[in-house]
Amino acid sequence: MDSIKLEIYRSLYSSVAEEMGVSLRRTAFSPNIKERRDYSCAVFDRRGRLIAQGDHMPVHLGSMPMSVQAAITHCKLGPGDIVVLNDPYAGGTHLPDVTMVAPVFAAARGKRAESSRNHDAAAHPLFYVANRAHHADIGGATPGSMGTATEIYQEGIRIPPVRIVRGGELERDILNLLLYNVRGREEREGDFAAQMGTLRVGAERLLEIVVRYGFKEADEYAGHLVEYAGRLMRRALALIPDGVYEAEDFLDNDGETDDPVRIAVKIEIRGERVVVDFAGSAPQVRGPINAVAAITVSAVYYVFRCLIPGDVPASAGILDPIDVRTPEGTIVNALPPAPVAGGNVETSQRIVDVLLKALAQAVPQLIPAASQGTMNNLTIGGWDFRTGKEFAYYETVCGGMGARPGADGISAVHTHMTNSLNTPVEALEYAYPLRVRRYSVRRNSGGRGRYRGGDGVIREIELLTDARVSLLADRRLMAPYGLHGGEAGKLGSAELLIADQKHRRGHVAKRKKLPGKFSLSAHAGDRIVIETPGGGGCGIE
Repeated sequence: MDSIKLEIYRSLYSSVAEEMGVSLRRTAFSPNIKERRDYSCAVFDRRGRLIAQGDHMPVHLGSMPMSVQAAITHCKLGPGDIVVLNDPYAGGTHLPDVTMVAPVFAAARGKRAESSRNHDAAAHPLFYVANRAHHADIGGATPGSMGTATEIYQEGIRIPPVRIVRGGELERDILNLLLYNVRGREEREGDFAAQMGTLRVGAERLLEIVVRYGFKEADEYAGHLVEYAGRLMRRALALIPDGVYEAEDFLDNDGETDDPVRIAVKIEIRGERVVVDFAGSAPQVRGPINAVAAITVSAVYYVFRCLIPGDVPASAGILDPIDVRTPEGTIVNALPPAPVAGGNVETSQRIVDVLLKALAQAVPQLIPAASQGTMNNLTIGGWDFRTGKEFAYYETVCGGMGARPGADGISAVHTHMTNSLNTPVEALEYAYPLRVRRYSVRRNSGGRGRYRGGDGVIREIELLTDARVSLLADRRLMAPYGLHGGEAGKLGSAELLIADQKHRRGHVAKRKKLPGKFSLSAHAGDRIVIETPGGGGCGIE
């Protein structure tokens, strides 16, 4: 292996994933993808191993390899094929996250991969490309497909691995089946088209690499990237003191009962290997906060990825020395038909909190206090009187980052398993019958300590039409913990300001405190106020 070539290939493959992301962002229709960048793109080798990913959503990227394997297993892929899926029980995360996977074959004409000898380029893919995007609606009982539910069938249309493009030709029947089961058909169709186009961009760039350097070398260095990441991960593990480190934390509840939901972990480090065991975590629950195994593996991948330098290729090799054990039928490895909408966005964050709390016992100088620990998933849907069409707005609301050993936490930022932006006020008000009345930092919500936790935010949105409002959030009862004597961050909250329909416009007739997980009907003039948690403090003040 030539170290210079290794760096060249790392940059080449990473640039393909990044360009795919730029293409998806620029061509998507929905603000959730275009503005918030709630998507991820990645490149896989001919075996389906992850070799490069963009700096996109951690919760997508750690779990996407399972979707690629599901596509390869269930569909015999040929040139020009694209598989679509969102089934959480077949490599997906939750239903709004729709994944598309395409094989990359040698060019049919013109320059072929000159060193495709030793590999039957006509019969087998050279690479795979994949993307995952969160659609603002995927059907189900509530607009936005992120409401309370007791079984997965209420959360939206469930898509097993199926070809949406065959031999370069769109399977219009499959697309129509999907579009007839979602809200905002035109926006969904535009986002599907953007995802398909992005895969073509990735395939073209990979074939350019093959034409320039030959497939034999390109494939060899894809393997080296995986092995290199694995070596560095093992080296990082060797620097952690051997031992068994245990921790637990709780989700507030599942939205159906008031019982807290336990997540427990035992991390056993022996030399260059680690076992991460979630035995003792709560059984799967009735409400929509169950996580499938892909989510739990993704959270583990993210946490241990953070222990190695940022320029290390984020490939499949990172998980090679890590044994993740997730008991079936639990909150961290739910079985169908459990609802899972919140598992991807809320339980994933708590899994990270538990893992960091355990690792803080081993390497306290590296681990921050708990961040806000929730994505504050807000969905609003109804009829847009301006366009005469239905709409579905979805957004995660940022909060406070936990204080670090040696630095304060950052305020008003998305952390850990999410890496999205906010929807700009102008874009939100242009796209939806909504008005942003307030958007500000929630001062002094971060935990006190030698280093303070970051502050959360306050976001107040007024409805300009009758709509259905849903929230999936946490850290309303269990505060983000501080470390080494630092105080916990402040709890989050939600409130409905009910408009006075009979008297002065804009006057609030009643204030209603809301739980962390709800779905309700609201009227034009009502306002929803979300106050997000602050991060925990670090050290004694």
